[in-house]
Amino acid sequence: MRAPPPFAPFEWLIAWRYLRAKRAEGGVSVMTWISLVGITLAVFALIATLAVRSGFRAEFVDTILGSNAHVTVYHVSHQNDAGQTVRTLPDYKTMADSVRGVPGVTRVAPLVKGQVMATANDSNAGVEVFGIAEDDLRAIPRIADPETGRGALDAFANGVAIGSGVAQTLGVGLGDKVKLISPNGVKTAFGVSPRVKSYEVAYIFTAGRYDIDRTRIYMPFAEAQLYFDREGVADELEIIVEQPESVERYVTPIAQAAGAGALIWTWQDASGGFLKALDMEDNVMFVILSVLVLIATMNIVSGLIMLVKNKGRDIGILRTMGLTEGSVMRIFFICGSFTGIIGTVMGVALGCLFAIYIDPIFGAVNWLSGGGAWDPSIRGIYFLPAKLQLADVMSAVVLSLGLSFVVTIFPARRAARLNPVEALRYE
Repeated sequence: MRAPPPFAPFEWLIAWRYLRAKRAEGGVSVMTWISLVGITLAVFALIATLAVRSGFRAEFVDTILGSNAHVTVYHVSHQNDAGQTVRTLPDYKTMADSVRGVPGVTRVAPLVKGQVMATANDSNAGVEVFGIAEDDLRAIPRIADPETGRGALDAFANGVAIGSGVAQTLGVGLGDKVKLISPNGVKTAFGVSPRVKSYEVAYIFTAGRYDIDRTRIYMPFAEAQLYFDREGVADELEIIVEQPESVERYVTPIAQAAGAGALIWTWQDASGGFLKALDMEDNVMFVILSVLVLIATMNIVSGLIMLVKNKGRDIGILRTMGLTEGSVMRIFFICGSFTGIIGTVMGVALGCLFAIYIDPIFGAVNWLSGGGAWDPSIRGIYFLPAKLQLADVMSAVVLSLGLSFVVTIFPARRAARLNPVEALRYE
């Protein structure tokens, strides 16, 4: 007589009868329900954490790449025509034209930068001024976004563009005047006289990064040269490339095009430490949550052992009827793994729903906590993002199902090796 194939229909039928039997009949125990809920919550927590992690990293990187240079070109210290030691770019136009010819470079913008004090309405704020041409400012996605910006960049030539945080600190709006005070002013017989000049607010932007919106002001390039006494020179070149995630491969060609004395600084150099710390934190969180999934799946063992003990008489009868050890093992393997499958499916559903509806969920949490649940001055961005990725969901599914199947094997083998004579001796 030919042996039935593994996981034959009768094995599924017996396993299903055990699972849906009442506890008084030796069916599913309380421990099984606990393991089901535990696996569901553990998988939900894992997927939710991975989604928030991916969303936070994506939003953080996007705000960096959308409002900052991918590559910045500086110059080593040198003496200008007046004998002063400076780090400006003397022939920035020629250098910019040369860098534009590098394959993969999409934009090159000369900049004049300086730190000044902004004041208005008896309020002060330390800000960083970026002198930039209007066309180059329009090419910065996070700054020139019409959905988040207020005002018109057409008026930029006659004013300045300020961050929404700067506007809030100073209490100014479109058309108001902002006074900029630079300590590096004109040298007189009585010392250095601060340079003071007022500018009209022509545009207010929101880049999505707290530190940028609270500290940055854009000024027309020619006006910045005049204000900071950079006539005929620039402080640096702001470079945008096609593939910023692979920015390292552009460093050597850009350095060669920029010529001798050029120094290169990439966005990864500026934020690499934070991104590495973020990656390390992500790995630690994944390990911790994986332990939670393991603990939840270990409850399957307790529930399955109790089920095997309650079904000892049935196992003995089935064995005397001709069921092999393999069939008995597969029956109880199905009972245990089915709990893991159902818990995983429910956890994935809850985790995906959390990631999709994170905004109203976070809004409710913020309301219940009385506000201030997310501090942008600490987090850097204004909201809690979440980004579902197939790889993250699949890693959670594989981890949960893998652990559920592995821990189920041991009590299932114990059931298969149960001696039918011992099981029926006192029946």
